[in-house]
Amino acid sequence: MFNLILFGPPGSGKGTQSEKIIEKYGLKHLSTGDILRSEIARQTPLGMEAKKLMDKGQLVPDEVVIGMISSSIEANTQARGFLFDGFPRTVAQAEALDKLLKLKGTQINAMISLLVTEEELMKRLLNRGLTSGRSDDSNEEVIKNRIAEYKSKTAVVADYYKKFDKFFEVKGEGSIDEIFNAICKEIEKEMDA
Repeated sequence: MFNLILFGPPGSGKGTQSEKIIEKYGLKHLSTGDILRSEIARQTPLGMEAKKLMDKGQLVPDEVVIGMISSSIEANTQARGFLFDGFPRTVAQAEALDKLLKLKGTQINAMISLLVTEEELMKRLLNRGLTSGRSDDSNEEVIKNRIAEYKSKTAVVADYYKKFDKFFEVKGEGSIDEIFNAICKEIEKEMDA
């Protein structure tokens, strides 16, 4: 089983690249954002609470997210591996994910981070907000909060995976195919290791 974390700030292209990675390598996509948006669309209690936090640019509590991840892994035991998109976002989540995967007899093989300038992120998210209907993509102040939250809490997760030589950076600007080819090089190095 090959497990990959695709990492980067909001608007870095994780969703776009995830689709291409899943298609090429046959991984099961685990996007906590998609899972949460599904809960919001169904107006479940979890979804409504999550929406309040997300609208402010805040993160959903770890135990909720870990529970969703565990259920998704259990529901897909035949998967070739998983692509984690938007998770883990904190060192505590990374440690909890490692423990969960160890219990299931697997591990994270690589974390690939997409590097994108803040100016480009702002442009991409405001553009996406025009068509996505996502309230967290249409307000510059909320976007700035999300990027600041990412930098203050999430970027330290990179340091966690660096300790295990599982962290790799890829430039997240350029054509979709150029970025994808750079990601594939890193994946294939780790698959062959």
